[in-house]
Formats: sequence, structure tokens, C-alpha cells
Amino acid sequence: MKIERKKKIKETLCGCDDCSNGDIYFDNLQQIGKDLNFDQNLTSLSIFLNAVGNKERLTILTALKDKERCVCELEAILDKAQSSISHHLRELEKVGLIRGWKKGKYTYYTLLEKEFEKNLLKLNQKFSFK
Repeated sequence: MKIERKKKIKETLCGCDDCSNGDIYFDNLQQIGKDLNFDQNLTSLSIFLNAVGNKERLTILTALKDKERCVCELEAILDKAQSSISHHLRELEKVGLIRGWKKGKYTYYTLLEKEFEKNLLKLNQKFSFK
């Protein structure tokens, strides 16, 4: 952070929160930022949320919630081209939310419920308000 920007922030900090020493308060806030940057739960939650933060992928996950499905079923459900669906399936598979396998000439996918639930639990724990 540039020196001028840091100085400006320190000057305004005690105006928005009662503090006696803007320098110490700033240093404490900087430490909070560093700790959050290295929080592995936030990193894995970010990966999870990026994967599910797309309507097509949410639709796929919902369709797989009750039943394993082949790509052609997902094409019919989403009314999208196979290439588009394959892209979304790769993204979901990359983060471990689904698993695909060949059955004859078709590829089927299933939702990995435990992995999905694990991420939801992490999200809930991180943002539960008491």
C-alpha cells in the first residue's frame, strides 16, 4: 500500500470507530487482513462458491441431486449444447462436486453429496451468526 494511502486511512480510522491510536488500530486491521488471506477455509469456500455461482451449474447439481444422469439427459434438461454442458461438468468435477464415468458409449454423472454437504457446512460455520 502506498504511504499516502496508508496515512489517509490512519487519519480516518478513528473517525469511524472510537480508537485512541490510529497507528495501532491500522496495524491490528492489517493483521486481520493477513490472517484472512491465509485462511484455508476461505480459499476452499471461494473455490466452491465460484463453481456453484452459475445458474447452469446449479441446474446440473439440482438435476443430479435425485439421480445420476447421462450428458444427453442434461442436454434435454438445460436445453444447451453438449459442448456447453461438458464445460460446466468439467468445472464441477474439477472441484470434486460431481463424478463422471463411462457406461457403454455414454458418460454418466453423479453428485458427490458428502463433498457438497461438507462445503455447505463450512459455509454455514463461517457465517453463522449468534
